[in-house]
Amino acid sequence: MSVTVGSAAPAFKLASRPGHEVDMSTVIGHRKVVLLFFPLAFSSVCTTEMCTLRDDWQQWKGLGCDVFGISVDSPFVTDKFRQDLSIPFEILSDFNKDVSRSYGALYENLMGLKGVGKRAAFVIDATGKVVYAKVNDEAGHQVDFAAIRKAVESC
Repeated sequence: MSVTVGSAAPAFKLASRPGHEVDMSTVIGHRKVVLLFFPLAFSSVCTTEMCTLRDDWQQWKGLGCDVFGISVDSPFVTDKFRQDLSIPFEILSDFNKDVSRSYGALYENLMGLKGVGKRAAFVIDATGKVVYAKVNDEAGHQVDFAAIRKAVESC
């Protein structure tokens, strides 16, 4: 199953750090949400992506949306990644790969690694409807921040 524009965004629960779970049903359908799936914490392209958003954070906050990064790394790694890079939003661990799979953002095999998350972006409006969905098949290609911003501004 893949999540597409116009579909209802599935809610889920994922850990942001060991012992702390984020229940997205309290956010999806209540606020504008940006979900940024990325392959692996601490890799060069993923680090650049999260730091780009961090460095432009005041503008993103001004859009009135909640932003969440999602990786298949463990909650220990996602928490360390967020802390080390001073990321001002939650980085969620989809260690079991259920959410990445349901959103259509999972490689079966990436350079010999099984079950790595794809780089993808989803914008969900305050009613829970997906208004932007882009899954990159090339792990090295950044998300289109301008297109994401435009989608957030339009909903």
